[in-house]
Amino acid sequence: MTDQQKTGLTYRDAGVDIDAGNALIGRIAPHTKRTKRPEVMGGIGGFGALMSIPARYQDPVLVSGTDGVGTKLMLAIEAGLYDTIGIDLVAMCVNDIIVVGAEPLFFLDYYAMGKLDLEVAEAVIKGIADGCEQAGASLIGGETAEMPDLYAEGHFDLAGFTVGVVEKEQVLDQSQVHRDDVLIGLASNGVHSNGFSLVRKILDRSEDTLDSPLSDNNDTTIGQALLKPTYIYVKPVLNAIKQFDIHAIAHITGGGLVDNLPRVMPNETKAIINLGSWKRPPIFDWLQEQGEVSDKEMLRTFNCGIGMVLIVPRDEAEAVINDMRLKEIAAWEIGEMASSEAEPYVEFVNS
Repeated sequence: MTDQQKTGLTYRDAGVDIDAGNALIGRIAPHTKRTKRPEVMGGIGGFGALMSIPARYQDPVLVSGTDGVGTKLMLAIEAGLYDTIGIDLVAMCVNDIIVVGAEPLFFLDYYAMGKLDLEVAEAVIKGIADGCEQAGASLIGGETAEMPDLYAEGHFDLAGFTVGVVEKEQVLDQSQVHRDDVLIGLASNGVHSNGFSLVRKILDRSEDTLDSPLSDNNDTTIGQALLKPTYIYVKPVLNAIKQFDIHAIAHITGGGLVDNLPRVMPNETKAIINLGSWKRPPIFDWLQEQGEVSDKEMLRTFNCGIGMVLIVPRDEAEAVINDMRLKEIAAWEIGEMASSEAEPYVEFVNS
C-alpha cells in the first residue's frame, strides 16, 4: 500500500462539505432577518429556536402544520427556477393552519440534497423567506442535509413545518356551519402545489414543453403557468375573520373541492357548488385537453381555480366578496350549504 493510499479520508471525500454548509448560513442570514418577529428569542444557528407567544393572546391554542411541495419540485429543477418553490412550501403549511383561524408564528424548513449548491440553496431559502414575509411568520430555523448517493445530481427535496396560535374561544370548526350558509371561493394562482404527478404525465403525453406558449393569445409559457407559486391567503383571511362572521374555511389542496370541503362540514349537510360561478385559469383547460382528463377527475385532483373556500352567513356574503376584491383577490359566490341525510359531500351543478 502506497503512502497516498494510506491518506485518511475526510467528510468532504465522502461528499459532504461542512464549509459550504457554514457558508450557506452566512448567505441566508439577511433573508431570515427580514422575517423576524419581535417574539423571536435569539437567532439562526442554535440547537433549538425560541419564540414566545404574543402577549395579546389570553387563552392561546397552538396549531401546527407540515407539508412539502411534491413533484412540482421536479418541474422547478427542470426549468431551473428555484426562487419561488420556497413560497409554495410556506403556503402549503400556513394555508392549512389558517382554516382554524390561527395566526402563523414561525416556520422551519428541511432542505435535503445530494451535493450542496450554494447558489441554488440561497435561491430556495430566499423564496422561503419571501413566503414567510407574506404570511407574517418568522423563518426561525431549519435543517440543510447533504446526503450523497441518496439524491441524484441536481435534485433536492423540501419539507416545511409551521406553528401558529389562535384564541381558544375563536377556533373555527364545522360546528358553526349551517344550512343556507354561502360558499365564497377565493381565486387560486393556478395549480398551486397539488396534482403534479398527473401534470407530469400530461406533459409526457403532450407535444408541448415547459417553454411552449400556453395559448395563442397569451405570452405566458406552460412552465410559467405551472410554476406560479401557491397564493398565501394568511393576511386577507385573518383580517376577514376579524371583520366578519366566518363559519368555516377549507384549503383546497390535493383532492380538490370534492375531498377538502367535507373536512369542515358537519354531518347531514351537503355543499352545492355551481361550476359556472367562477373563471377557471387557462392552465386547467390546457391540462384537461392535453390529458383528456374527465371533469370528475379534474375536480378531485386539482383546485380548478379555487384555492380557498369561506363558509359565511348569507347576509354577509356580499361584504366578504367586496372585502377580498379590495385586497385584489378575486372572489365569487360559488354555492351554498344544504341539508342531506348522509355524511357531508359536495354536489356540483351547472347553471
